[in-house]
Amino acid sequence: MLILLPPSEGKAAAPRRGNALDLDGLTLPELRAARETVLDDLTKLSADPEAALATLGLSAGQGAEVERNAVLRDAPAVPAGKLYTGVLYDALDLASLPAPARRRAREQLLIFSGLWGVVGLADRIPPYRCSIGVRLPGAGSLSAHWKAALAGPLGELAGDDLVLDLRSSAYVPMWTPRNGVSVRVLHDGKVVSHFNKATKGRIVRDLLLAGARPRTPERLAQTLEQVGYRVQARRPDQLDVIVDTL
Repeated sequence: MLILLPPSEGKAAAPRRGNALDLDGLTLPELRAARETVLDDLTKLSADPEAALATLGLSAGQGAEVERNAVLRDAPAVPAGKLYTGVLYDALDLASLPAPARRRAREQLLIFSGLWGVVGLADRIPPYRCSIGVRLPGAGSLSAHWKAALAGPLGELAGDDLVLDLRSSAYVPMWTPRNGVSVRVLHDGKVVSHFNKATKGRIVRDLLLAGARPRTPERLAQTLEQVGYRVQARRPDQLDVIVDTL
């Protein structure tokens, strides 16, 4: 089973030293050309801070984000599993997982990104700012760019396996898995937002700890119930997880 995650706007602090980006070392190296297109576009745009702030939807006080984008090729890179922060990643707490669960995380988790397409936890990338909703001067719509580039490589990688899709809505159009199942988090019959991310992080953590690799949505629902969640099947490709407290 593959598990698809969104990125986070928040990133860990940039390291002062370390090896720079190696595109050939990233998950799915056949995406190199597509990554080069976005990387070149973003770094060139960031040479004009005013234009970059407007294009990326940033405020004047976020100029440091543009400065980092301008030197992405030379900046020290860190594993993606340590780079992304925020509610989901705090709840997942990768660093505290025992070794077998961390190994499963490296095998199963894919993080979607407006800049890189997808990355695995061990992929070394520099801190950056580029959401999927951006339209760059050369690459155009990043959602459309990655939808075209990801279809073949991700389809081959996933095969007939179940894909647990926990991406936020903006990243869903990048790729449609053949055997995907998504999760909604409900409280009092309503979809929750902030705690949606925290619950999804805990779900991933508990599945990794359990060593679960269900092959059908039905088995996934049963596994989630076994590790303590209350689950309802809304559609064949969607499960509702019911939380009682926020």
